[in-house]
Amino acid sequence: MKIAFLLHNAYGIGGTIRTTMNLATALADRHEVEIVSMMRHRETPRFALDPRVRLVPLVDLRPEGADAKDPLFFEASRDFPAAEKRHHQYNRLIDARVAEYLRGCPADVIIGTRPGVNVYLSRFAPRRALRIAQEHLRYDAHSKKLRRELAPHYRLLDAIVTTTEADAAVYRGKMPLPGVRTLAIPNSVPEPAVAPSEGTAPVIAAAGRLVRGKRFDLLIDAFAEVTAKFPAWRLRIYGGGAEKERLAEQIERLGLSGSAELMGSYSPIEAEFAKASLVAVASEAESFGMTIVEAMRCGVPVVSTDCPLGPAEII
Repeated sequence: MKIAFLLHNAYGIGGTIRTTMNLATALADRHEVEIVSMMRHRETPRFALDPRVRLVPLVDLRPEGADAKDPLFFEASRDFPAAEKRHHQYNRLIDARVAEYLRGCPADVIIGTRPGVNVYLSRFAPRRALRIAQEHLRYDAHSKKLRRELAPHYRLLDAIVTTTEADAAVYRGKMPLPGVRTLAIPNSVPEPAVAPSEGTAPVIAAAGRLVRGKRFDLLIDAFAEVTAKFPAWRLRIYGGGAEKERLAEQIERLGLSGSAELMGSYSPIEAEFAKASLVAVASEAESFGMTIVEAMRCGVPVVSTDCPLGPAEII
């Protein structure tokens, strides 16, 4: 069987990219699999891709490339939903390339991985293929305007797949899709290439984008109380993002410079998790929570805020 995944940008870093590559690798044991990237901005992907999985980039964003000189490159997209937060990154050239690819796509199963890409899937994919929209974000994370744009397109698909049962229930209740299966399939992770944690090191690890919604500031405040009673323990936060400077200032202000550290981005992260005895998640919301299952796969227990939707269901 031939399976095609549609990704926003397979050359970046993010949970959707990582989980899609994990799934593509697993399916490649039995099927012919390819990942179609709407765009590319660099020569090679940041994540290692199984050589059995074919990677097909559609539009090259690099300024020196021919695509960046195409007149359509400078026209705003008409097919990608306007309310999708990535709309500003799409253009008529991407519209045209996606439509051309999908109309001639020989795959038996075609899987979209974000709302705007799922609209492309609905508009252009052949009806003979099984067309599946994955939702890596929560229903409630979408604006009302985007939900209104998505509903008529999602009704033309074969299935909507969320990462949690809780989110699937929300879709069934708030976006009825007659004749379209709505179900949950949790994200999976491969077996790590490192030995599991021994659980003896006095290290708490956390990982993710350094943005406000991940609430690493809350985690640092909590650790300040812990280290006052247990000074041997260390907090290591892995990731990069806009909040790096603010978090660094918080660490210094609380006198944690010797015990809390911003480690930067690590990929793969498993070797770092295996050095810890606990992984902490302090997010305001998580549609799933890949770091949770990655840490558990390394034998590390996880403590999390009870945020919607993934952590409580996983833990």
